[in-house]
Amino acid sequence: MIDLIFPDGSKREFEAGVTGRQVAASIAISLAKRAVLIKLDGELLDVDRALEKGGKFEILARDTPEALETIRHDISHILAEAVQELFPGTQVTIGPAIEDGFYYDFARDEPFSLDDLVKIEERMKQIVDRDEPIVREVWKRDEAIAHFKSIGEHYKAEIIEGIPAGEDVTVYRQGQWKDLCRGPHLPSTKAAGKAFKLTKLAGAYWRGDHRNPMLQRIYGTAWASEKDLEDYLHRLEEAEKRDHRKIGRAMDLFHMQEEGKGMVFWHDKGLTLWRIIESYVRRRLDAAGYVEVRTPQVLDRVFWEKSGHWEKYRPNMFVCETEEGEELSLKPMNCPGHVQIFKFGQKSYRDLPLRMAEFGACHRYEPSGALHGLMRVRAFTQDDAHIFCREDQIEEETANFIELATSIHSDFGLERDHIALATRPEVRAGSDEFWDKAEAQMLAAARKAGVEPVIAEGDGAFYAPKLDFVLKDAIGRTWVCGTIQLDYVLPERLDAEYVGEDGQKHRPVMLHRAICGSLERFIGVLIENFAGAFPLWLAPTQVVVATITSDADEFALKAAAALRAAGLRVETDLRNEKINYKVREHSLAKVPVIAVVGRREAEEGKLALRRLGSDGQQILTLAEAANSLASEANPPDIARQRRASAEASGVREPG
Repeated sequence: MIDLIFPDGSKREFEAGVTGRQVAASIAISLAKRAVLIKLDGELLDVDRALEKGGKFEILARDTPEALETIRHDISHILAEAVQELFPGTQVTIGPAIEDGFYYDFARDEPFSLDDLVKIEERMKQIVDRDEPIVREVWKRDEAIAHFKSIGEHYKAEIIEGIPAGEDVTVYRQGQWKDLCRGPHLPSTKAAGKAFKLTKLAGAYWRGDHRNPMLQRIYGTAWASEKDLEDYLHRLEEAEKRDHRKIGRAMDLFHMQEEGKGMVFWHDKGLTLWRIIESYVRRRLDAAGYVEVRTPQVLDRVFWEKSGHWEKYRPNMFVCETEEGEELSLKPMNCPGHVQIFKFGQKSYRDLPLRMAEFGACHRYEPSGALHGLMRVRAFTQDDAHIFCREDQIEEETANFIELATSIHSDFGLERDHIALATRPEVRAGSDEFWDKAEAQMLAAARKAGVEPVIAEGDGAFYAPKLDFVLKDAIGRTWVCGTIQLDYVLPERLDAEYVGEDGQKHRPVMLHRAICGSLERFIGVLIENFAGAFPLWLAPTQVVVATITSDADEFALKAAAALRAAGLRVETDLRNEKINYKVREHSLAKVPVIAVVGRREAEEGKLALRRLGSDGQQILTLAEAANSLASEANPPDIARQRRASAEASGVREPG
């Protein structure tokens, strides 16, 4: 007999070998019909799997979040079955579920075409309609190797040959088609549904090694319902329109080229945006009690060996040698350098917490195939900081950081979706007792800030847990921007100490934290969030003064000078072009305000303000426009300060 513990805490006894479906049927026939998976002690299993042990037990329907990854895995198998039916002789390799979908790699001499994807999709729907049972089978390893070789599936045979001798393997059969797989799977192909779409073709080397044969990869997306699929496809369409690489070119912000892979060439407008962000963050850090430092770009290998980065990150480090035999590396991160500054001179418990910030330029090697615009680069700058503190200060410092990061993200127009507590990874430093303590400290700090974090099992850094900020953009996508990581290890490795109240030497605790993270990536996120239409305070060019006729040139130049004097970033457009052409051009460049000047406006000393995305216009005197726009263009932190000052003095702020 086995004991199953249900989510409500109740316990029931069943015969060993009972299936999840039978357990569901013992509760209600309707529940058995809806059941597609079970969860036993946190492990997902086939609903018809015989249970040989008890534990915490849960029955899952198709519309549960846990079932979505299995739906995608099932659809990848249905894709492979469809391909082999339509294109005999094609070998299948691997086909995992991935974020938002799945892919499958195929070995076939003739390339697939986009027209083929339409045919494959149609056959996949037919396989779903067949309602083929999906059955788990356990095979002997050597028998499985011989079988797959006999049917020409040499890649599958190679995978199985990598499994230790004597171990059994699991094969899932759907209809007459079968695949090596650990599972779990849904009961039948019909349970997977038709809310899927094949999205693109790509090439991929077998096992990711360029020395191996090139395979053909078919990507797709799959969801629990047609509505979820439609919503996702709409997000894809919106994401395409918001692609930061296209918008960056249109706005003349930056470019990238082959001779500097993963390196950004910032144009003047892009660097203006960068400086606005950097200045804003610097003001917020100054107000929060941080000191700013700068550490060397290149350091000796010995230094990185002491910190542990040489052993862990060497493949991602850019290394060079000098004629004197030195082996040096461009820094991949700032933290070891900050420890050196902490160690310079004796520190007392009274000096803690010491919040040390740096807009630190780092370099990490990323494979060229992984590079993606500003989102994944080889050279980047972090709004990095490290808080050196006593153990009794961890909770308060972390809670204060959560409040600061939340405020900054909000000022940039990014909504927080959740904070994730990333717990101990499989490969880690420290004992279980240490991890119990460290995870509890981070959880308590989050709760102190009024946040209940979502647990991300196994996603912690190798030295300690962390809190990651997951933000949501204007079209519902999530981005991880910002983190705080608890570190007892690096201060030990690099021998950082402070003198405690007891007169003895102690190790500080080190909190690694970033709010934007990589400024390159953060700017990419902002571009896509706003689709380039930045709020006035962030826009590289805030106002373009455009003339209708050359008679207005003199006043346009005067107006531009007055707006610049008010602190605005202004350009003029005095070209001999029609005003509609000028407005359209500057609208495509996402300029927030176009100040139109004709003969009448010049005579009356006024501006006709046109806002991006609006057909209307606002007629203001030059002084009114300068005053109103300057007030609107204040960064959020300065705007708050001025409102507070005005309220204290009883004066109403303009705008």
